[in-house]
Amino acid sequence: MTGVSRHYVLAAGGTGGHLLPAFALAQELERRGHHVALITDERGSRIPGKPGALTAHVLPAGRLGTGLLKGGPMVWLRAVRAIMQGRRMALRLFESFEPSAVVGFGGYPALPALLAARSAGIATVIHEQNAVLGRVNRFLAKRVDAIATAYGQVERLDPSLSGKVHLVGNPVRPEVLALRGEPFPDFTEDGLFRVLVTGGSQGASVLSQVVPDGLAMLPPNLRHRLQVTQQCRAADIDTVRARYAGHAIPAELGTYFEDMAEKLADTHLFIGRAGASTIAELTAVGRPAILVPLPIATDDHQAANTREMVAAGGARAIRQDRFTAKELAKQIQSIALRPDTLANAAHAAWNCGLPDAVRDLADLVESFGGAPLMDVIRVSEPEQAAPSGQEVLA
Repeated sequence: MTGVSRHYVLAAGGTGGHLLPAFALAQELERRGHHVALITDERGSRIPGKPGALTAHVLPAGRLGTGLLKGGPMVWLRAVRAIMQGRRMALRLFESFEPSAVVGFGGYPALPALLAARSAGIATVIHEQNAVLGRVNRFLAKRVDAIATAYGQVERLDPSLSGKVHLVGNPVRPEVLALRGEPFPDFTEDGLFRVLVTGGSQGASVLSQVVPDGLAMLPPNLRHRLQVTQQCRAADIDTVRARYAGHAIPAELGTYFEDMAEKLADTHLFIGRAGASTIAELTAVGRPAILVPLPIATDDHQAANTREMVAAGGARAIRQDRFTAKELAKQIQSIALRPDTLANAAHAAWNCGLPDAVRDLADLVESFGGAPLMDVIRVSEPEQAAPSGQEVLA
């Protein structure tokens, strides 16, 4: 902590994967006495979880993806025009707010803000949540002052940029991080076997189709102890409920759970997608997982996200084209048939966690405008014992 109050701007694309780390950093910087503003798009301004004191400035943001090549010159021109309009709006914000640094979290809405910061001579930092550098961060990597990563190995990151790369991890919600010091829930030969299933913010139909039948194929000593909590799409929930009822498996179903941290606290095994925030929470708390990477994720980044946790023994990964009820049952048995195997997997997942991510990211950001840039790679600190304002710019 510097003891000096400064201004920072955070810029993030309109998805929870980009915005939740930005929200966490905003809270930490505000706790340290700084003033923080957020730049995003219309979709991002509606993402739940935004700190009440954080004002969201909504900017246009054109998409410069491969799909533009099919749209022709007019589509490309509209995208560039939107980016430049967003850049001009960001510059006007910077003139009045005078930030010490602008921090980008990926997504196309971050691009105009970072371009504006570069042209105004303002320090810039990008944070990459995934194990593959995203398109916007890839475009900006050579132009920014620092690159914060959530993984020690990040694909598509030019090795020549290693001098400005800082491993910090992916910030996790405080209520989830608070579980890190708690022991793995008791899992005995005759106790409940609690399984948590989620498919990201909108659920995943493939999980609804496969998981009930896969759990029903488990041997009786596991199946009869099951207690399932599953997030489903609204369109799938009645069908999933009927499947669980037909298998006589107790299941709590919902489209959204407000108390996800509490459910994670009781979980013995997680089944779901491999988004960056999901991996960060599983490793922060220490919960073993069966991961099914989203096959259409850009640059297959969800598959890359699983590798560290799988290599450590904390998770199993199943490609969606191989995700069948039989394969799921097989993988669950391999990780949960004996209590010690599941507990060992939980400990392996816990060892992959970077619980100081928000602190280390804030230290990195705070170093601009104050002390010389510091390296926040966590190498020597001892681990703990295992266990609504919104403004539209015009």
